[in-house]
Order: sequence, then C-alpha cells, then structure tokens
Amino acid sequence: MNVRQQTVDAIRVLSADAIQKANSGHPGLPLGSAPIGYTLFADFLKFNPKDPKWDDRDRFVLSAGHGSMLLYSLLYLFGYDISKEDLMNFRQLGYKTPGHPEYGHTPGVETTTGPLGQGIANAVGMAVAEKHLAATFNREGYPVVDHYTYALCGDGCLEEGISYEACSFAGTHKLGKLILFYDDNDITIEGDTDVTFDEDIALRFKAQGWQVQQVDDANDLDAIRRAVRKAKAEEEKPSLIICKSIIGYGSPLAGSQDCHGAPLGEKNVQKLRDNLGWTYPPFEVPDEVTEHCGAIAHKGASREGKWKKLFKEYEQAYPELAALYKQYMSGELPDLKNDADLFEFSKPDATRGTSAAVLNKLADIFPNMIGGSADLAPSNKSNMKKRSDFSAENPAGSNIHFGIREHAMAAIANGMQLHGGLHAYCATFFIFSDYMKHAMRLSALMHLPVVYILTHDSIGVGEDGPTHEPVEQLIALRSIPNMKVYRPADGKETAAAWISALTGNAPTALVLTRQNLPQYENSGLDALKGGYILADSDKAVPDVLLIATGSEVEPCMKAKELLKNKGVDARVVSMPCIEEFEKQPQSYKDAVLPPEVKARVCVEAGSPYSWYRYAGEAGEIVGMSTFGASAPANKLFEMFGFTADNVVEKAFRSLNKV
Repeated sequence: MNVRQQTVDAIRVLSADAIQKANSGHPGLPLGSAPIGYTLFADFLKFNPKDPKWDDRDRFVLSAGHGSMLLYSLLYLFGYDISKEDLMNFRQLGYKTPGHPEYGHTPGVETTTGPLGQGIANAVGMAVAEKHLAATFNREGYPVVDHYTYALCGDGCLEEGISYEACSFAGTHKLGKLILFYDDNDITIEGDTDVTFDEDIALRFKAQGWQVQQVDDANDLDAIRRAVRKAKAEEEKPSLIICKSIIGYGSPLAGSQDCHGAPLGEKNVQKLRDNLGWTYPPFEVPDEVTEHCGAIAHKGASREGKWKKLFKEYEQAYPELAALYKQYMSGELPDLKNDADLFEFSKPDATRGTSAAVLNKLADIFPNMIGGSADLAPSNKSNMKKRSDFSAENPAGSNIHFGIREHAMAAIANGMQLHGGLHAYCATFFIFSDYMKHAMRLSALMHLPVVYILTHDSIGVGEDGPTHEPVEQLIALRSIPNMKVYRPADGKETAAAWISALTGNAPTALVLTRQNLPQYENSGLDALKGGYILADSDKAVPDVLLIATGSEVEPCMKAKELLKNKGVDARVVSMPCIEEFEKQPQSYKDAVLPPEVKARVCVEAGSPYSWYRYAGEAGEIVGMSTFGASAPANKLFEMFGFTADNVVEKAFRSLNKV
C-alpha cells in the first residue's frame, strides 16, 4: 500500500477509534470523505500548522460539522497542536476535540459548525473578505492577499435553505476562489435521501452561476486532484465538486444510515481494520504516514516564509498600503469615547437616522468597515455614503447588497469577521431577526463583534401591522449568552451603542426606531454602562423609578413632569442595554436602582419578560403581551398604553402596593 492510501486509511481508523472510545459521534462522513480531506490537505491547502492564524492561509470549513473527527484526524496528522490524548478523549470535557468543531477552541478550526448550512455561508463570507482585501491591497507583482476558501458539505447542508441563499449570492458575485466539496452519499439520519431530496444538484448550482464537476468515486484521489485543479483554473465562478461517496466506507455498515450518527461498535471497527488491512493498535499510525504528513506541513511553513519575504518587499514598494494592511489585520481600535463629533445631535430624529450618521462618521475612521442590508438599505439607513458598492466588477467596494437573504446575510457577515481584517455589519428590519437567529447565536458563541442594525423596532412600524411589528424579539435576543442588545433612546445613546459594538468580543444588536425621538441633554457615554440616570429626582431617594428603553423613554420623561405636579418625585432611568448594565458592580446598579425604592414602572414596547427582575413585587410593567395592529404609530402607542398618562397611572398603582 502506498503512503497516500495509508494516510487516507489512517484518517478513517483514527476517526472510527475516537468515536468508538467516546461511544458517541458520527463515523459515516469521516470514513466516506477521508480521501477528499486528505487530497485537499496534501496537495492544495496552503497552511502552516505552527502558525494557524497566518493571514494568507487557505481556509477550510467543515460545514458538515457532525463529521468533526475527519477534521480532527487531519489536523492531528498534519501537525496542528492536537495531541493523541485529544483524539482519545473525543467529546470529553477539557480536550480540543468537542463534538462539533468550535472556533477558538481547537487550532485550525476556522469556524464553529454543526448547524447544517451555516458553514457554507461562513465560507462565502470568507471568500468575500479575500476578494475585497485582494482588490484593496494587491498590486502587480505583490499578491499579498491570495488564498482560497474550501468547504465540505453533505446532503443535509444543501437541504437547508441557507445554502441556497448563500450559494446564490456567491454565484452572483463571482467568488472564483471559493471551492465547495459535496460529499454525496445519499444518506441522512432517516435513511435514503430519495424520500426528501432528489433534485439535480448539478443543475441547481449551474443555474446559480457555479462551475460544477462530478467525481464518480470519492476514493479516486487522482480524480479529486484533477477536479480541484480545474476549479482553481476557473477564476470567474465558484466551484462545486460533487464527490460520490459511500457513507461508512470500509465498515460492515457502509451505505447505511446506521453509521451516520452512532459508533460502529467494537466488532465493526475491527472488521473495518480487517477490510482496510490495518494492523496498528488504536490511535497508532505508521511512521511512514507521520513522516509523509510532516513533510507536507514543513512545505506549508516554507510557503509562509516566502509570503513574509514578499510582504517585506511590498513594504518597501508600497509603505502606505503595507501600513494600512497591518492596521486592518491588527484589529486595534482608537479611543472613540473622546470623539465629540460622534455625539453631535440636536434635532429630533429616529435612531435609525442617528445610527446612519454615526456609521458614516465611523466609516471615515475605519476604512475596513464592510456591510450592508438585505434589500432594505434605504429604510435601514445602512449605506456608507462615501463608499462604492461591492460587486463582481468592483470587489473593492464595501457597501454590500445581500439581497433578500437575511439568514445567509448574517452567516456571511460571520464569515467576513472570521476571516480577519474587516469590521462586518449587516442590517434588516428587527422583525426579520427571526430569520437570522441561528447565525446571530453563532456570532455570540464565537465571540465575533458583528454589528446587527435592526430597525423598525416596535409597534411604531404602524400601518404595516402585526406581521412587521416585533414584540417578542427583544427577549429572544437578550436570552442569547454573549449578545449585547442596545435599544438607544436618542443620538448620543446610539453613538455609545456603536462604540460598544466595535469594542469587545461580542456581537451587538442595534435595535432602532422608525419614528423620530427627542435628543436628551444628559444622555451620552453613560449608555456604555447599559443603564444610567437620565433625569434624577429632587430628593436623595426618589419616590418612584421610571425605567425604559428606546422610544419609551420619552413618555417616561413626560410622566416625570406630570408626577411632579402631583407631588411625586420620580427618577427616569434609561436602560439601553440590559447586558451591559448587569456587568456593572452591584454598587453602581444599586445607585441607579436603589433597592429601597420599591415603587417602579418599567416601560418597553415589547415582551414584558425582560423586566420582572427590575420591577420587583411592587412594580408595574407597561409592555406588549399581544401582537400589534395596523394603524398609525401614534394611535398604536395610545391604544397599548405607551403614554405619559398611563405611566403616571401605573406609578400610582405601584406606589399603592408599597
């Protein structure tokens, strides 16, 4: 047996052994796709295992993340910082081999995958980033940004709607350095795909502007190599390589759904060994395989060395561009808190409008801002006015038209952010965050500071009616760990929200109004603390606390004056970001919301569930426990009780409980 085939079989047996020892996992894909993974790493992938974050490496995304042992076996054999003990403790706490690949946890893992289809869209985002950065920085003779994005998916990824959205976008934008392998084994958990999925995938991708090739036998290493070479030669189209494989290849369960998501069993693992002629003990590989993979990894290190030499020459030839490139890739931010220009607002405006003003000021500061909207830029006000549009013809542009593809948009933004060198944002109506939810969740899980501009934030949408009026979305996003949800009350709070969004390691949802709001004298940087005193009482201890976010701060400010005329001293607390408020020291939180003040009214045009912890036993909540309706916004706010008079009534009701 030659060393190439030995290495393929090593990948198979290592994967089967790890899954069997864990008594948990998905052996089918690693056994069937091992030749694809091997050929990519051995013959094409530009990587250096000693520097897995090298800027100009090729990216490989395992979209079918349930087949994680394929990736871990490859990373182990090709010299990444993954030990035999990690393989032996697959899916166990404290090791680098979790059940699905996790970005930031395992060296060499480019993105967190597992939810099917997400990885394809992430890969599209990475390819967008590469194309944009190449257009920005490359000069004749100096291809400092020149790498490919590869992804491997299965039937399940292509059944998910997000894959259609993302691949349509990729074809339209001619992402020629994106190559997708399709592990076509015709099996999902419930059995043969004929019962759900019998479309012509080749025609589907051709219709979306992709080059399509077929490899009839995934075990044919030469055929895979030829296909990848042809894919790389096609510069105008992304490429799909359909590899006809057998799930669970080499085992007695080959071709059956029984090997998709469960260990093979000890007897079947032994039969796999016998069928492959594998005589080595579990987790042992022959020296020839180790030396073969080590030599390939060494070539990768040499390629990075050549790139560094090229970049030094680039610095001499184009010092300003090289300095800008370093600025892009460093991710460092200036101190925006002292930039008074960001906080200049005087006239009433919708927070979607103040967000647009801040975004365009930030675009002057950060040339690597990139993003756009799902066909709603004029309504979201998410265009950078001095920038051109990203397109197949103009990849240096940075305003992206995502089309009506909210789910893929969010995942593509994740991919751009993961690539490095860019500040990614995307925009749509708040109600459509439901379409984006899983990608937003993955932003939070991966600690990616993607900015989500979500406008038309409440029943203030008005005449469009309940289908477009978000009521439960705030609590949904607030429930995501590591997600910051900002609902600013005016321009200065919006500026603070943007500053918060660009700093730290968390995604931020900017939840913004359609309708105009006043500008407040005492708002500003305190919004970075999540909650603060916007208008204080005359007494050392107020009679009642009025707590609100966004547009509902206005009726609270008016209610404060009405209550004063009735002899009640109120404090207005603006709470634009509950997540940031909860990070503050208890002493600060108690200073803003004194525990001894039991009379409280919490006001927000959304689900009341965010507010019980702040209302307490005596507090009142003005929120939405039903869907909205179709009518002018002012009529709806009156109908549902978001008025100063109702806040006053609730304040007295709360005072009477104390």
